[in-house]
Amino acid sequence: MRTSFALLSLLTSLAVSHAAEPTAAADLERGKTLYQQSCALCHAAAGGQGPTLAGIVGRTAGTALNFGYTRALLDSRLVWNAANLDGYLASPATFVPGTNMVIPVPAPADRRDLIAFLGTLTVSTVATLGPVAPPPEAASDANDWRQVKPGTKHALNVAKLPAPFATPATRNNSTVVARPADAQLSVPAGFKIQLFTEGLTGPRLIRFAPNGDLFIAETRSNRIRVLRAAADWSAPTANELFVDGIDRPFGIAFHPAGNDPQWVYVANNNQVIRYPYRAGDLKARGPAEIIVPKLSETVNGHSTRDLAFSNDGRHLYITIGSASNFAEGLPVKSPAEIAQWEKEHGLGATWDFEARRANVVVTDPEGRQPIRIFATGIRNPVGLAVNPITGDLWTSTNERDGLGDDLVPDYVTRVKEGHFYGWPWYYMGNHEEPRHKGVRPDLAGKATVPDVPIQAHSAALQIAFYNATSGASVFPAEYRGDLFVALHGSWNRASRTGYKIVRARLKNGIPSGEYEDFMTGFVVDGRNVWGRPVGVAVAPDGALIVSEDGNGSIWRVTYSGR
Repeated sequence: MRTSFALLSLLTSLAVSHAAEPTAAADLERGKTLYQQSCALCHAAAGGQGPTLAGIVGRTAGTALNFGYTRALLDSRLVWNAANLDGYLASPATFVPGTNMVIPVPAPADRRDLIAFLGTLTVSTVATLGPVAPPPEAASDANDWRQVKPGTKHALNVAKLPAPFATPATRNNSTVVARPADAQLSVPAGFKIQLFTEGLTGPRLIRFAPNGDLFIAETRSNRIRVLRAAADWSAPTANELFVDGIDRPFGIAFHPAGNDPQWVYVANNNQVIRYPYRAGDLKARGPAEIIVPKLSETVNGHSTRDLAFSNDGRHLYITIGSASNFAEGLPVKSPAEIAQWEKEHGLGATWDFEARRANVVVTDPEGRQPIRIFATGIRNPVGLAVNPITGDLWTSTNERDGLGDDLVPDYVTRVKEGHFYGWPWYYMGNHEEPRHKGVRPDLAGKATVPDVPIQAHSAALQIAFYNATSGASVFPAEYRGDLFVALHGSWNRASRTGYKIVRARLKNGIPSGEYEDFMTGFVVDGRNVWGRPVGVAVAPDGALIVSEDGNGSIWRVTYSGR
């Protein structure tokens, strides 16, 4: 993918304008403090959440070792001189549309001092400059980690959301530490939790094959693993790589339904593929067949694609997350151009680098039909599930960042064909995105309100309906038909939230809008966590299985309160 002429023009104009501005003398000590406060947590060493900043001045963007850059940065061909660093730090997503960097440095004086200090960084100095001690943790609130316990109920009123920027946008990344010896996970009374296995490499989405084998997406390692359990489910008896060397796999599904599926479908970052399968296979028995060769024209940004089949097996649904936080830098279209675009792509659909992004799409199981957009305006639909009773399609969604501690709520919701869920122009119904104020007045009142809003920045990932009716570990009847949701945990909130499994309550398939804590205990303190939940799945015996990618472990929740 080549950098567009418009992007090159923007970079050139910004570089010229910044280079032409007179600057005051930089304060290196102040720059050092800013680096420790704002940068060191993520960029202190290679292999962190951001690339090392040692030697960044004069380096070409995307060339530091041991970091997976977005395609946007790789294709920018930027050389990090003072002017380009200033433009990028002022508004990362405007300077390089599609970058994963979402927190700007808005004050020119801060950027001046920080850039001057970055020019002094070497590998040896980076090694000695960790982040400064964090400020005192924000006061506790009803939705932070200190208040959670199994059974605690939550219900967000979208009519009473705070105003945008009521609190500052905060970068409050957690540090993953080894599981403490005294760590205790909590579940409701009558339930029991046990470690099933550990030592995996970033286990994320998990799904059971009809024969009871557990398929695991080890996304960062580009592979799918299979575990087979002992008869008493005490530990795995087989641990095999089903397939390796694929592109950031996440979603897994079996087709056709029933006890004798013929295919394992895998959602990669920008493709859907399938492998021939027979019950009990621990390794792919043949090469991959491409079902959808390309999901979107861009591959940066959100990469987790899930998939699910309709109950009748005729439709294959696929999630495609956005390339950006709030479609910052999206080129302007005229009302006539928008109307024509929406005829082909759906109400509120975005274009350019966000074309076919932030949607749920659909095709047939053979991929013969071109994929078409099923629902629009879903920023990052991660988990996908079809209610086995009602046939309703559900997704979990990570909403946008940067508007404050309690905006915008994540959610789980039924996905209705032809509906628009707000992103990037609106959120939670008719709340206008302030960073696109006045841009799409034609969409006012047209965004569907999600069914179950979840505390902002919780990072809702995999979802699973609980419909087990028998088995040694089956849950009480009151759980039947409810939805379990894995919350990976916050980074853009002053007081940490998420890091738990919650249960969304449904009655006859209809959500109440309420959810409650079910499995908690992954947070150590205000800075450190040992587990980040990702996957949830229901085992053949009725147990709930949970994966977490912080320490690479899988847990098993059973009911024994009869």
